[in-house]
Amino acid sequence: MEELASIEGRNPVIEAIKGDREIDKIMISNSAKEGSIKKIIGMAKDKNIVVQYVDKNKLDEISTSHSHQGVIAQVSEYKYHELEDLIASAKSKDEDPFFIILDEITDPHNFGSIIRTADAVGAHGVIIPKRRSVHITPVVAKASAGAVEYVPVCKVTNIVNTIKRLKEEGLWIAAADMDGGTFYEQNLTGPIGVVIGSEGFGISRLVKQNCDFIVKMPMVGNVTSLNASVAGGILLYETFRQRLSKK
Repeated sequence: MEELASIEGRNPVIEAIKGDREIDKIMISNSAKEGSIKKIIGMAKDKNIVVQYVDKNKLDEISTSHSHQGVIAQVSEYKYHELEDLIASAKSKDEDPFFIILDEITDPHNFGSIIRTADAVGAHGVIIPKRRSVHITPVVAKASAGAVEYVPVCKVTNIVNTIKRLKEEGLWIAAADMDGGTFYEQNLTGPIGVVIGSEGFGISRLVKQNCDFIVKMPMVGNVTSLNASVAGGILLYETFRQRLSKK
């Protein structure tokens, strides 16, 4: 069974058309013909993609994101990347590798938002476990605003073993948790992997033990934690800032 049989929403569909994903057809609501819908129709025509006009109620029935914006594309299965391919790709760009490692993130909106940030900061890939983690779904694709078409996502059997493999390639692994040093005081340049933990439980004990250092975000409010995608966004942009300033 395909993990992703559809892409929903205007921006995600536009990015899917731009990318290499095979698109079977695009279904557009009869009542949605203005703005970016015209752009989608034109792009589909240029690539000889079938456009089917349907009643909005039909889109409502098949939508899983419940936010299709009048357009759903039927697409091929998302093809996950291999870890070694991600490593080779970073080397081919003559850049210090920058990977994001998600430890049992289960919320699709958080996952999609992190992928969107990963694209913005130039990360070379996002790594997730095969089990106890959300995978690429239409909701994730929608939350990523189409960035899922550009950021390689890799599924691995064991996060700890993956961290050890990345260390063999010279990466330093930083974990986002509350018992570390303040994140903007840490050196986040060079080859690096940033670990972001799950929404409810944070980073697992074994994963944390195998990280090189831990970084925290100082907080003065009454709530003691941040949403995973918010915390990830702050940390990833600090990493990006330091990498830029090093050039």
